[in-house]
Amino acid sequence: MTNQILSAYDMHGTTLRNRLAVAPMTRVTASEAGVPTDAMRDYYERFARGGFGLVITEGIYTDKAFAQGYRFQPGLADDEQASAWAGITARIHAHGGRVVAQLMHAGALSQGNPYRAHTVAPSAVQPKGKQMVFYYGAGDYPVPAQITEAQIAEVIEGFVEAAKRAVRTAGFDAIEIHGANGYLLDQFLTAHTNLRTDRWGGDVHGRVALLVEVLKAVKAAVGTQVPVGIRISQGKVNDFTNKWPGREADARAIFGALAAAGADFIHVTEFEAWQPAFEGDTDTLIALARRYAPGVTIIANGGLHTAERAAAALADGADIVALGRGALANPDMPQVFAAQAEPRPFDGTILGPIADIKDSELAFSGE
Repeated sequence: MTNQILSAYDMHGTTLRNRLAVAPMTRVTASEAGVPTDAMRDYYERFARGGFGLVITEGIYTDKAFAQGYRFQPGLADDEQASAWAGITARIHAHGGRVVAQLMHAGALSQGNPYRAHTVAPSAVQPKGKQMVFYYGAGDYPVPAQITEAQIAEVIEGFVEAAKRAVRTAGFDAIEIHGANGYLLDQFLTAHTNLRTDRWGGDVHGRVALLVEVLKAVKAAVGTQVPVGIRISQGKVNDFTNKWPGREADARAIFGALAAAGADFIHVTEFEAWQPAFEGDTDTLIALARRYAPGVTIIANGGLHTAERAAAALADGADIVALGRGALANPDMPQVFAAQAEPRPFDGTILGPIADIKDSELAFSGE
């Protein structure tokens, strides 16, 4: 059952020793200036030492305007930040792992941005829910300003410049554009947060347009050097149960547009990835991504931290399985799977009261 998940995989020229990835998880452990720290280096290194083929970073902010979401979030918005990431990628490479930079713009969900006093979004719609206290947030999200055409151009440029730093200075092996979980690009994709009537809004084809433009721009900048992909979800950090209103028709439009734009991989995430994407249907989001993005590498994430669930995700159309909580509890999960051992249970206390990297995590070497 574990043979396929532990087999090598070629992701558009980047060879992975197995099909297990560490999912992106916000850990607010950078400096106030967004520079990665020694604790982050040790935290990421242990996953590579533990045998993971691929490590996907936490969301990294892309510019010094509206992108940053959280206090102590790392960036790739300047050379100092990029140079510090180089020390992390070198450690991962030394253990035979490969590493993806996940590039993120928080948009209306920003709750800790020192560069601007207000937030921006597709439309002036107050986000649902409350700011996340374990990421230093408090109270309601503010009502964002509607982003202007000029600011949209700056967003695209921010992704491009961050991607260049990621590849040329920091030594990342791939780029993942964060188009999921309720952040800016997902706000454009979502009907109730995008009320625009211009080319960036309207039906699902208009709402996916900015994701397509960012993907194309980043591909043009670095796509001949490394794979470039995008993360997609239905649920959001502030709206957990959200579903696409057009159901499979929306999935067809979204995945089809991203595939046509040249995505090398699409990373789909659901709370329980093995469940049907829509009530009354049988197909998972993994299966829908596979159907409408043929030839694109599919990464699946969402509660897949047993050998049986991981194998089922591969059978459903995934090429790589990304683990979040499972990786935190088992930084050596590939070794656990190889030994056919029982994974250690996840201890949620490490994410409280603040979800920063704890000394107890770093004490676990992953060997």
